[in-house]
Amino acid sequence: MKRIVGLVFIISSLVGLAQDKAFVIYNAKGKKVPYKKMMKSLNESDVTLFGELHNNPISHWLQLEVTKSLGKKRKLILAAEMFERDNQKALTDYLNGKIDEKGLDSLARLWKNYETDYKPLVDYAKQNKLQFIAANVPRRYASMVYKGDFKALDSLPANEKEWIAKLPIDYDKNLPGYQKMLEMMGGHGGETLPKAQAVKDATMAESIYQAYETATEKDKLTVIHYNGAYHSDNYEGILWYLKRKNANLNYKTITTVSQENIKKLLEENIGTADFIICVDEDMTTTY
Repeated sequence: MKRIVGLVFIISSLVGLAQDKAFVIYNAKGKKVPYKKMMKSLNESDVTLFGELHNNPISHWLQLEVTKSLGKKRKLILAAEMFERDNQKALTDYLNGKIDEKGLDSLARLWKNYETDYKPLVDYAKQNKLQFIAANVPRRYASMVYKGDFKALDSLPANEKEWIAKLPIDYDKNLPGYQKMLEMMGGHGGETLPKAQAVKDATMAESIYQAYETATEKDKLTVIHYNGAYHSDNYEGILWYLKRKNANLNYKTITTVSQENIKKLLEENIGTADFIICVDEDMTTTY
């Protein structure tokens, strides 16, 4: 942990040096853009999806920096894949000071890298009295879909269905991301593997949209959502579901990629998001 904290301190102190050395930001066309130009665009967003590599410290540091920068210009609601809907009460109780860190750890299913990677975001929300939405479907329901298809959810009692996006789940098996998932598994995951992914994407999209729609003031409001890059890459996943709810909101996406040479974005990474954070593959990891 000391190694990670030290790394983040160095990067935070030397932003200009870090960019072009440890990471480069590109736009969707593969052109280098400075941090300030990215932020100018994000400051117009209603929803920003920040796709991370889960163990990448640059992803996590920039999530916090982007959030702080947005917070200077926009009203914010934070949301994340890393918290599941049935943990919302514990998360909110922590933000409101009703339980301490130990209580949050015992009541919520925190990811193993919570302390180094997500706690700074949660504490930012706490310090600034912001909402933090536990956006993801509880993993047991995604597992049910993987084992028994969408129909496995039909027999759940009404109170449990509240933790899942409205049923039936809209699903397009021909979306390239879901097709790629099947290809990567060589057919071993079966047709239900991308469906399990879809129930996560649909639930996170619903959580984000509900947070935006129920906000008392929408002027200069941004919901920023932190998720694994594969949940929003290529404008699919979460964003596909969001656009089906409202195609007129201003959506922005960020992804993180790792390359041996960060001086030029690989063809395969061009167009994966509005902004692509390209990180040196030698970068240390948080776990």
